[in-house]
Amino acid sequence: MARIAVIGAGTGAMAAAARLAVAGHRVVVYERTETYGGAVRRFERDGFRFDTGPGLLTLPAVYRDLFVKTGKEPLEDCVELVQVDPSSRHVFADGSEVSLPNASRAGVVAALDEALGAGAGERWGDFLVRAREAWDRTRRPLLEEPLWPDWQVLAGKEPYPAVPHKRLLRTRRARTLAEIASWELRDERLEALLMSHALAYGLAPWAAPASAAVLPYMEHAFGTWYVRGGIRELARAVYERCLARRVEFVFGAEVTRIVEKDGRAAGVELADGGVADADHVVADVHPARLRALTRRPLDDEGDVRADPGATPPARFTLLLALRGGREPSAAHRTVVHPAAPESEWDFLASPGGDEPPSPTVTVLRPDDPALRPDDAHESVVLSATVSTEAAWEDEGTVRRYTDFLLEAAERAVPGLRERLLWHEARAPRDTEDETGAPCGAVPAPALAAGQGRFLHPANTTRLPGLYRVGGWSHPGGGLAHAGMSGALVAGLIVEGPEFRGSQ
Repeated sequence: MARIAVIGAGTGAMAAAARLAVAGHRVVVYERTETYGGAVRRFERDGFRFDTGPGLLTLPAVYRDLFVKTGKEPLEDCVELVQVDPSSRHVFADGSEVSLPNASRAGVVAALDEALGAGAGERWGDFLVRAREAWDRTRRPLLEEPLWPDWQVLAGKEPYPAVPHKRLLRTRRARTLAEIASWELRDERLEALLMSHALAYGLAPWAAPASAAVLPYMEHAFGTWYVRGGIRELARAVYERCLARRVEFVFGAEVTRIVEKDGRAAGVELADGGVADADHVVADVHPARLRALTRRPLDDEGDVRADPGATPPARFTLLLALRGGREPSAAHRTVVHPAAPESEWDFLASPGGDEPPSPTVTVLRPDDPALRPDDAHESVVLSATVSTEAAWEDEGTVRRYTDFLLEAAERAVPGLRERLLWHEARAPRDTEDETGAPCGAVPAPALAAGQGRFLHPANTTRLPGLYRVGGWSHPGGGLAHAGMSGALVAGLIVEGPEFRGSQ
C-alpha cells in the first residue's frame, strides 16, 4: 500500500483519488479552500441556487466508468442524469433562430434547413461526418492514453479531412476552425454556430486547429446532459464516492512545497509548517503554481505544450434571480450571437481600447425545482468568454459586461428586465479565488495538430513520483476530460510506466 498525497480537490483529483483508494492505496487530499469541486461550485441566496462553473455535461460515460470501477452503486444511483432536448437554441444577429435536437443528425439537418434555408442542414451534416473522422483518428491517443514522449505525432498532421478549397490558382484545405466555417459551411449563421463551440472553451476560432471540429461532434454524438440539482451534484457524488472508499480530505490546507528525497517526490509541506510524507504526489493545480511548488523544470526544454507565457481566456458569469415562472417551451440552453463576432474574436486576442465588443452569450435556464424557491420564480445563468487582460479590477468593466449579458439575454428570456429581482456578477477574479488559476483562466480540452500548442503537459513529470491531473494537464479542460485525466494518473501509479490507457 502506497501513500498518495493529492493537491487540490477538483473533479480530476477526486476521480484519481477514488480509483487509487480502490486499488488499495492510502490517499489524502489537501485542499486550500473549504470545499471540494474546484471550479464546480454553487451559489445560493434567497432560495435560489446556481452552478457557478460548468452547467452541462458531455461524455457522461467517463463518470459512469468511474462509478463502475470504484463501487457497487452506478452513477445513475447517485445522481439523476437528464438528456437536454433541444441540445441548444441559437439566436442570430439577423433575427433568425434555430433549436437543435439532441444527438440526432437527421433532426439537426432538418431543423437547420427549415430555419436557415435549404442546403444549410446538409452542409452542417457533412461537416459532422468529417468531424467524426477527426474524432476517430485522435480519440485514443489524445484522450484514452497517457501523453507519451513522442507526443509530437499529435502535433503535426491535421486529422480533420478538410474539403479542398480552390481560390484563384491555388487549392487549399482548412487548417483552422475559422477556415472550416468560411470555406465549408458558407453561411454566417452556421459560421457563428461553429465558432460558439470554440468560444465556449475559450478557444480563438482563427487560431484553433481544424481538429477543434471534434468539440461540436462530441455534443452531437454523445448528447448534452444535465444533472438534476445542478452540476455541483456530480461533484458531490464523486466526493462522497471518495469518502466511501476511505479517501481522507483535509480542507483549509494549502500546500507550499513538494518535498523531494533521493531525487523523487516524497511528500508535501503545508502552510502551517507540517510535512506529510508520501510515496507519490498528485497535483491538480495550474502549471504556474506547480512550478512554484517544485522550483525545478518539470518538462523537457523547448516543449511547446501549454505555453506558460500564454494565459487563456476566462469566463464572466451573471446569476439572475427572476420573478415569474419559466415558460414550458423555454430551451435549457440558448446561445445569443452578436452582430459583429469578428470584433469579439479580435478583442480576445488583443484586448485593447476603451470599449470591449458585445460577446457571444450563453443563457442557461434549467427546468429544475431544486434551483428556485418555488414555481413562481426562476434561476438563470448567463456567461461569456472574456479576456483575462481586461481591466477586471475596475468596477466599470464589470458593469459593462453586466449590461452586455443582460442585453443579449433579453433576446432569449421574455420580459427579462421586468422580471429581475437581483443579480450576482462573477468576474474572473472570483474564479481565481476558487481555483487558484491566475486571472481566473479556464483550460480548454486538448486538441491535435497546431504544432502541439493545444496539447497540455503530460500526467507524468521529470520529477519521479510527481503526477499532474485535472484540466491543466493531459487531456485538458472540461468535466469529461478532467475525469479522463484521473483515470490516466491512477493507471500510471497502479500499473507503472507500462500502463497504456483504458482498453
